[in-house]
Amino acid sequence: MTKVNQIQVGDTLPQREFKPDSVQLFLYNAVLFNAHRIHFDYPYTTEAENYPDLVVPGPLLGDWLNQCVNEWLGEKGHLASIDYSNRKAAYVGETLYSGGRVISYNEEEREVQIEVFIKNEADEILAPGLAVVRM
Repeated sequence: MTKVNQIQVGDTLPQREFKPDSVQLFLYNAVLFNAHRIHFDYPYTTEAENYPDLVVPGPLLGDWLNQCVNEWLGEKGHLASIDYSNRKAAYVGETLYSGGRVISYNEEEREVQIEVFIKNEADEILAPGLAVVRM
């Protein structure tokens, strides 16, 4: 959790680590009623769609970005908005990381802009985004 009077441009959010597995993907997609087979049917995913493994759903990456920001923010404010884009697929078996960096802080408005990301173990950004929090 961060303290309002200590926020500075360049501050980084603590990285979170994720190791998605097939059970997590199945349960997450069941809750969303997402029946796209690339998230739970390994033979279909690898043979028909030619992916190397089950594909982590994009909304899950977005949820992890939200969690990263909210964990950093704590009770000091609220997440006003978050926009992100899935640029590259993530797969079961990969280690993924969420994190971010403060890119602006408007003290008068008490608004912080944070560049957020999901990256893989090869340090490739899979889902970049921008979060705005109000303190």
